[in-house]
Amino acid sequence: MGTRTPNDRLRRAIHEAGCTYAEIARDVRSVAAESGGRTRTNSSAVAHWVAGTRPSATTARALTEALARRLGRALVPEQLGLHAPGYDTSSGGADADAGDGGTAAGPGSPGDGSFATGGGGLGEDPVAALTRLTRDDLAGRTETVRAAYAVALAAVPPHRAEEVAARAGVVGTAGGGARAGAGDVAAARAMLELFTLADERHGGRHGASAVVQYLHSDVAAFCRARFRSETQRRQMLTTAGCLAYLAGWKAYDGNRPGLAQRYYLRALAFARAAGEPAHEAFVLRVMAHHGMECGRPEHTVQLMDAALERLGTRADPASASLYAATRARAFAVQGRRREAIAESSRALRLGEGADERALPYWAALWGSSAPCVRNHLGKAAAALGEPALAEAHFARAEWSSGGGGAQRRIAALSLAHTGAMQCRQGKVERACTTWGHALELTEGVRSARLVDAVTRMRTELAPLRLRGARAALDFDARARDWLADVTTDGRGTPG
Repeated sequence: MGTRTPNDRLRRAIHEAGCTYAEIARDVRSVAAESGGRTRTNSSAVAHWVAGTRPSATTARALTEALARRLGRALVPEQLGLHAPGYDTSSGGADADAGDGGTAAGPGSPGDGSFATGGGGLGEDPVAALTRLTRDDLAGRTETVRAAYAVALAAVPPHRAEEVAARAGVVGTAGGGARAGAGDVAAARAMLELFTLADERHGGRHGASAVVQYLHSDVAAFCRARFRSETQRRQMLTTAGCLAYLAGWKAYDGNRPGLAQRYYLRALAFARAAGEPAHEAFVLRVMAHHGMECGRPEHTVQLMDAALERLGTRADPASASLYAATRARAFAVQGRRREAIAESSRALRLGEGADERALPYWAALWGSSAPCVRNHLGKAAAALGEPALAEAHFARAEWSSGGGGAQRRIAALSLAHTGAMQCRQGKVERACTTWGHALELTEGVRSARLVDAVTRMRTELAPLRLRGARAALDFDARARDWLADVTTDGRGTPG
């Protein structure tokens, strides 16, 4: 047996990540589990790898993904010294994972290309990947439901886009010869619309497990069926993508950003499998929005550029306005002021007189795009340090907010943003009135984001409350009671 050469690249990467061998081993186990693989990697195995023993190819990919998430950038195994001439990377590899017992690769394990785009699993059958994700979600597997937002998963390598899209377009059919048709597509869309309406009106924690269960059972079976026409098959795949996106949105509203990110990736895979570039663009925009909401804007401009590339000239004016507004915000949070202002102006021009009846199905599900445009422009202005302009944008985000309104959650959140901008300008009494209206909309709404918003309201008012400002004291008492109520009835905890 020859002398081993220490793997200095791997050692330096672990040192840069600032973690122990035990922590890296735990991350490798978690990454492998996300894609259905099993590994017994421990700190001793990591020490052996650093000393020069090579892990199997599947484990090498899981290790690479684990370090990419720690470091916040995309990596390939070669950058960590994990591949050498003659090293078989196409299967589990013959070389042992010293001390970890190897990795048992199931469908979608790292060895099948699932980590080709930063762990997104876009290179495999989207139905198989969704089935594993929903199974783990329903089972409450900690590494899935409590997964952190991963910056590396948000990276979109433009030069790989077409290759990945081609690989993601293969969906197997049911071996038993099950058939489906237009009626099944209509039924799935009816369920999607019902779940979406309930989400907008009552918050993400209402019916979250029902959406996941429906995806896991009915929708997965539909997508495997044999349809009477290719158009019907593509419509079902598109509907599955919309439901995966809804599951992600509900996870995000339940304070589970990492789980939400993984559902969005599944939605992207279905859009690609259905051959719908415009739908791909929509999901990429959602992923950019999600990154900004999670405070991780590193790849948001790149995601928006990729969205616009997929969209091409297909956008109607209302959709184009929304893309421009999201891109303006992406520039703003990165401090690119001139570009943010230019893109904000473009969003407003595009939205003037736009006919929203031209919105595609997957966008129209969420109602009017105009208030969403204003919401993004408000957040862009806030990021640029322009609270008065931000207040004006938020105030014009006219969501359906009446007592029986269909969008009470987002209306309340928009009012929360408006009040925050008023408070920053010293309009304390006005801010407290605005926030009071927000609280009035929250009856029966179960949303972790609303809990966070009300908590931030109290934080904004804390200095004024300490100085005895009557408006601040009165509102704080209401907010404190509201938070106590939602904690008691379970709305304040992740679902």
